[in-house]
Amino acid sequence: MTKNYVRFWGVRGSYPAPFKTHMEYGGNTPCVEIRLGDELIIFDAGTGIIPLGNALMQQSGIKHLHIVLSHYHWDHIQGLPYFVPAFVPGWKISIYGPAESPTKLAHQISQQMKAPYFPVEVETWLADISYHTPGTKPFEIGPAKLQAFPVHHPGVTFGYRLEFNGKSVVYAPDNELQFINQSIDDRKDEFDDEEKALLEAMKEEQRLKGISFMANADMVIHDAQYTPEDYKRKRGWGHSCYIDTIHSAIDAGAGSLCLFSHDPNYDDATLDEIASFASDAVTERDTKLACYLAREDMTVSFDTPRMIPL
Repeated sequence: MTKNYVRFWGVRGSYPAPFKTHMEYGGNTPCVEIRLGDELIIFDAGTGIIPLGNALMQQSGIKHLHIVLSHYHWDHIQGLPYFVPAFVPGWKISIYGPAESPTKLAHQISQQMKAPYFPVEVETWLADISYHTPGTKPFEIGPAKLQAFPVHHPGVTFGYRLEFNGKSVVYAPDNELQFINQSIDDRKDEFDDEEKALLEAMKEEQRLKGISFMANADMVIHDAQYTPEDYKRKRGWGHSCYIDTIHSAIDAGAGSLCLFSHDPNYDDATLDEIASFASDAVTERDTKLACYLAREDMTVSFDTPRMIPL
């Protein structure tokens, strides 16, 4: 296997879906491994981090890893209480995330492992754990440069852009691209033509600002949780319709788009339909964007001209 790659260990949003009808794409919540030689970066710690941790225990070359969290909703941290390397001496784990301070970050991580929610607290972790809160300032992990950017999701939530060896990967698992549209569209009858024009200009300004973090990225891993039908019912919940995600990636000039955070209510057949509709949407735009759905155990190499699944 290539030494520099992206590998998916959890691709579902909201809650795990370990059902027979969901196994083609996988049922674990978000966890994405970035392997850069001997450097290991992990985006989010949903249930997908559990099998990743078990796999790491079978090797001896890497003992220091970096967990980069987008936010602290349960589906993004619920694998940490079962992440074996954290309980083993000799491991070093650096945890990054949005918070006012490292102390606040440590507090937010520890809360789900306190009574009455969990019987084993973080104090039982035997690894060397450190906490980091770089905010939106650029920071480095080994050979990679990272920068966080705020996204539209309830609570303080970050997406990340990672640059390595001339390639760029954007990770935004929970982000509602059309968040402002509902507030404007629901009240459009209250405005005159001049006000409507100003509001439409505001929507376009927000759209361009919202896709700026994707600009010319080689690979975008982005929230695409809803179908258009479901999005109509769930506007404002902090997730995107896959059609909006596709158009945004095209407009941003991205090379490839990985649709992510699949709704746990969507079985394999539904996701296959979405994949087909997504292909049609890309074709209609007459673009070279490579678009595919995330699957557990899918690997994408940094070392290929286009960042598409192996």
